Amino acid sequence: MDHQTVAIIPSSKLDDSEAFYNRLGFEVISDYGHYRILADGKGWHLHLTHAPGWPKNIEENPFGLYLYVDDVDAVAKRVSELIIEEGAPHTKPWGTYEFSVSDPSGLLVRVGRTID
Repeated sequence: MDHQTVAIIPSSKLDDSEAFYNRLGFEVISDYGHYRILADGKGWHLHLTHAPGWPKNIEENPFGLYLYVDDVDAVAKRVSELIIEEGAPHTKPWGTYEFSVSDPSGLLVRVGRTID
């Protein structure tokens, strides 16, 4: 097995978080009540864990997640009204084509691809 990293994302409202990640293309593959495992069948994986009261203030959530995908525009279309930066997705100076959204717990989620 190749090495993999999977983010464990705290959420005070698991149903809201699950619905948000469903829109990005994830589906629940295992549900243990307060702990859910999601994947998109193409390589994205993440875990949601119930964390009552997290974060105390949404704008103080310091965490982020970067999702690499070939068709950035298709994912952006599914969440267009949630995109933070006007005019995104677009090319960034660091060599990616991307956009950003915020999950229900204030976690910054960037979706993009490297530019060849």
